[in-house]
Amino acid sequence: MTQPAIAIPEHEIVERFVRAAGPGGQNVNKVSTAVELRFDIARSPSLPEPVRERLLARRDRRVTGDGVLVLNAQRFRTQERNRQDARERLAHFIESGLHAPKPRLATRPTRASKQRRLDAKRERSTIKRGRGTGGRDWD
Repeated sequence: MTQPAIAIPEHEIVERFVRAAGPGGQNVNKVSTAVELRFDIARSPSLPEPVRERLLARRDRRVTGDGVLVLNAQRFRTQERNRQDARERLAHFIESGLHAPKPRLATRPTRASKQRRLDAKRERSTIKRGRGTGGRDWD
């Protein structure tokens, strides 16, 4: 069963062009090539409810407290390429919320693994016990 692709309408994406930081020669101070893309996850009608919940539940520093995803793209020297990069990253972020995580099945340790753990603890204990002063006389 494959998930249907989610299409985000243009009016839900807010783009702002700012001057990029870092190297770029004379151009860097004149041309606003970096892109700041904002997408409101919490209020987007395009996202199905389970996907929205999974994306908002992620602990991602790019998501604000209000549920707005903020992506900064300034890897490239042209505005168009940075814009494309930001949109690709948005698509990747949304795609990561499409798949529900597999539930963890609780398992119990085997008898052999318990025995190995206890043997390792006993071994460490013996090593540490041997580190004491032990009544040696260095005089």
